[in-house]
Amino acid sequence: MHRRRWIIVLTAAMAAVVPALAAQEPATSPGSSSPATQSSSTSKSKRSHGNDLLLRGTVFNERGLAMREVKLRIRRANEKKNHWETYTNSRGEFAIRVPPGSDYEIQAESKGFERQTRAITAKDSIGDEKITFHMEPLKGGK
Repeated sequence: MHRRRWIIVLTAAMAAVVPALAAQEPATSPGSSSPATQSSSTSKSKRSHGNDLLLRGTVFNERGLAMREVKLRIRRANEKKNHWETYTNSRGEFAIRVPPGSDYEIQAESKGFERQTRAITAKDSIGDEKITFHMEPLKGGK
């Protein structure tokens, strides 16, 4: 008997609360947006990544096997600071987007292997650039 009473009480309470909650939601027209949404959208950069240059490639060891977790650092050729960094996946592949109109240097490094650098001429490039690294073990053992 008590269980039936509680079910009736809870049902009545929900019937009273649900319409009240529905009435509290503000109705907005599809064309308007809240001031908070407008201010956050204007503060974001308008730069599109659709025209970016895609640098992608694969890293292999001296035996031709794919190398995972190789660190790749990318910088503009005329600067010393690295601006982008990524790692290879389990198949030794990587991909990263950079803005077009500059020449870049990409550096691959992994523990126990010599660091390698490639120059990328991307001033007139559109689309993507394919890069392959063949890592060599460090001279002198480790």
